[in-house]
Amino acid sequence: MSTSTPFLESSKYVQAGLRGCHSYILPDLLKLCSGLRAGSRMLDVGCGNGSIATELIKRGFKVTGIDMAEAGIRIARASCPEARFEVLPADFQLLENLGEKPFDVVYSLEVIEHLYDPRNYLAGCFAATRKGGRFICSTPYHGYLKNLALSLANAWDHHHNPLFDGAISSSSAARHFHLSSLKPASSISVFKVRAGFRIYGKRCSLPRRGPNERA
Repeated sequence: MSTSTPFLESSKYVQAGLRGCHSYILPDLLKLCSGLRAGSRMLDVGCGNGSIATELIKRGFKVTGIDMAEAGIRIARASCPEARFEVLPADFQLLENLGEKPFDVVYSLEVIEHLYDPRNYLAGCFAATRKGGRFICSTPYHGYLKNLALSLANAWDHHHNPLFDGAISSSSAARHFHLSSLKPASSISVFKVRAGFRIYGKRCSLPRRGPNERA
């Protein structure tokens, strides 16, 4: 898989640290990883600047991260030398390209909605997950109620900010999955039938904003 310069330029990272959706996604990720022994091996697919991987390293896990944004990988390597970070695509050759055995946990946060070929991505994530392991995938909620709330708050311009640093903005994303479409008869069947995963559950995590923060 080759990646064009415009994609890499649009995916620049400028600093380390948690931001944005991490405030409400990280706590749920940690809950889903509760009970895992220290030293469990994890793969961060779409690791960005390595901020989530850094938090998991602090908690005793061994983390490898991949991303196609070279700037993000440079920051991740500098800020979290204890982990391994590589510029690699998430595809069916993922495990072979890494030269690793399957991982205990593969997680991918706010990535799938930006992909041109999610089936290839899922095949790679499935191959990278050991038998009996866990694949954790998050994606933005873009159902009716959220869209209505954004409209009532006049917040669409802020929500689809094309100048957002650190990832392709939702205004230029190839597609967006949402909870209302994640049911066995539709999108989630791709996880089960074509990728091979067993679905254990879905959950909705909403941003917890302060009284002075915009939607």
